[in-house]
Amino acid sequence: MKILFVIPALGSVYGGPSQCVLDLAQALGRQGVDLDIVTTTANGPDRLNVPTQTWIQEKFYRIQYFSYWNFIDYKFSWSLSRWLFQNISNYDLVHTHTIFCYPTLPAYWVCQLHQIPYIMTPHGMLEPWALAYKSWKKTPYFKSIEKPALQRASAIQMLASTEASNVKQLGLKSPLVIIPNGIYPEDFQDLPSSEIFYQQFPETRHKKLILFLGRIDPKKGLDLLAIAFEKIHDQFPEAHLVLAGPDNIDFSPTVKGYFSEANCLEAVTFTGMLTGSLKYAVLAAADIYVAPSYSEGFSVSVLEGMASGLPCVITTGCNFPEAGMEKAALEIDIDAQQLTDALLWCLINPEEAQQMGDHARKFIFNNYTWEGIAKKMEKIYYGILQC
Repeated sequence: MKILFVIPALGSVYGGPSQCVLDLAQALGRQGVDLDIVTTTANGPDRLNVPTQTWIQEKFYRIQYFSYWNFIDYKFSWSLSRWLFQNISNYDLVHTHTIFCYPTLPAYWVCQLHQIPYIMTPHGMLEPWALAYKSWKKTPYFKSIEKPALQRASAIQMLASTEASNVKQLGLKSPLVIIPNGIYPEDFQDLPSSEIFYQQFPETRHKKLILFLGRIDPKKGLDLLAIAFEKIHDQFPEAHLVLAGPDNIDFSPTVKGYFSEANCLEAVTFTGMLTGSLKYAVLAAADIYVAPSYSEGFSVSVLEGMASGLPCVITTGCNFPEAGMEKAALEIDIDAQQLTDALLWCLINPEEAQQMGDHARKFIFNNYTWEGIAKKMEKIYYGILQC
């Protein structure tokens, strides 16, 4: 079985979806799946400094990058299109990642031309909030281009049961398969010393750290977090908020405005994107993890917070009701007052909150590892090819 992944970009600024594709590729490759990835050199306003139009051999898969021309973030790549037309027939199945971006379109067309099955993963981009955001350009594009491709897909991968329920309302005929994202347990067995983070950001030392780990983006609910944190900081002056994540759309000034209006900007640290030991060190340093999102596909950073044993506060927009039902996290509505109350509960009841964090860690290790997820995905691939 030879599989091709097609994704518009894998640059680190794109956060979770890019990392998930690489993690899934690695997990499938470990199981012996023959897998290639093709993508562009996009990395937000920059371009990746990598060789183009040549295979780069990673341990468990190959990857090839192509140059592109950016227009309203659609990432047009004629060289990638040409390669797909010339080579896609060498694969048994094609798996595309994300929608509303040009590079996946020729993959659909060539698959249909050669009758090669393909599976699509929207990564949360069909969620109601996501479709409504900038709907002036998404609605006509979806109706004329993306929906026909989705209708012809052999399967559409949903990352969560709630995402599947929402997508059913779009009237798509293709089968929906629910396979979530995951983590590698070994990354969280022994977290590095929190001192690594404190040395880089000394203002956070001796504070009660509330951690947001994700892109600085309108869908992340940071406006709600500002309202909540103002009240929290009034009651717990030692509370400090860490916003750790990339900003590839220059949204940080707006977010700083939220906290400035809430009179608590001095108790907020913007770290930018954290990688390697520094990312794991902030998870070790944090007391509480928060994800106030309006919309997610299935957040890897939520999994990381839970796998680190942190008490986690997440909204229904995170598409992880199982965490709430298992009492492995506090799942709340998308509401500033509920967000305030949940974070205050964690601060007022640290022992109970830590027990919830310990339970969360076991829950993730038992149910959301890339090894188990790759086995489910491989089974889906074989099922499609046997039809």
